Amino acid sequence: MSEGAEGRVLVVDDTRLNRSILVHALEQQGHAALEAADGRAALELLGSDEGQGIDVVLLDLEMPELDGYEVLRRMKADAALRHIPVIVISAVDELDSVVRCIEMGAADYLPKPFDASILRARLSASLASKRLHDLELAYAARQALLVETIERQRTELARFLSPQVAALVSSPEGQALLDGHRRLITAVFCDLRGFTAFSETAEPEELFGVLREYQAAMGEQIIAHGGTLEHFAGDGMLVFFNDPVPVEDHAARAVRMAVAMRERFETLQGPWRKRGYELGFGVGVAVGHATLGRIGFEGRYDYGAIGSAVILASRLSGEARDGQILLSQRAYAAVEEVVVGEDVGELSLKGFSRPVAAHNVLGLRETAGTPAVAEA
Repeated sequence: MSEGAEGRVLVVDDTRLNRSILVHALEQQGHAALEAADGRAALELLGSDEGQGIDVVLLDLEMPELDGYEVLRRMKADAALRHIPVIVISAVDELDSVVRCIEMGAADYLPKPFDASILRARLSASLASKRLHDLELAYAARQALLVETIERQRTELARFLSPQVAALVSSPEGQALLDGHRRLITAVFCDLRGFTAFSETAEPEELFGVLREYQAAMGEQIIAHGGTLEHFAGDGMLVFFNDPVPVEDHAARAVRMAVAMRERFETLQGPWRKRGYELGFGVGVAVGHATLGRIGFEGRYDYGAIGSAVILASRLSGEARDGQILLSQRAYAAVEEVVVGEDVGELSLKGFSRPVAAHNVLGLRETAGTPAVAEA
């Protein structure tokens, strides 16, 4: 639409005098007028850059090459043009012609000679229809952009957060959980044995290569078993179960994941030893209530768990030797029908005033729907 103009109107008529009369009337009404001397020229103009933004077409019927009926048919068959209102202005005032044009999609039909007042009214109605359509298109485009933006942000979130937390922060009900809540969870902490000594002697490229292999392999098991990864911290990682998605068998899921991690680690350990990397793998598992929710500060939030179960899992992991999965007494009681375990006695752990009973997982018992795992 031209600056200061009510609308951009294309006048299609093979008679110069008729076009001049219409153009004058349009300009008197405040519209910007374009001209086409025949149907073919009109379609070429509508498909060009100059024709972008035409709001209404005033179309004659009797023209050489392409008559008005064919122009109307082609416009309504073209997805890019069908939304432009077409007002037929013709000396053909037969009822059949009027009906035919309306059925083909014309917005209106005016006989020649036209009445300027009626033309003004019909143009106003057609411009209102066109602008409503343009607003709907703009709204649909904004909605599509919004959906695309949300999906892109969700994808970006999924790269940095566990799937459960990524889904949580983009859901309407997630805010209450993010604000903080209490829940019984199973916490799993695992890290590498000998990593400190390895990091003191390894080249940075070797160090990061090992961490990438290790974290990728363990990450596969976390996702496969439905765990929520709280964080990676070098070689250590904290995973918990039963939040934000509640699951009834959270302790059993956690232990199955730990066993799967141990088996996966063994496939990494062999090649590493050939390269001189003496690294082991230990796990601690504990069950208890924790406070969960958003932690951090503006611009850098995490979803975390705070409670004695988290601390206990970390301390048990620190005590575990290579290949051990140490369970707290409460964790073992929850899964003793699932695992083959051994009592390792009571352990004196930092931060706990009394010794803590612990059990080592040798393997999984064969249960319905669960493959047997060979005992260690």
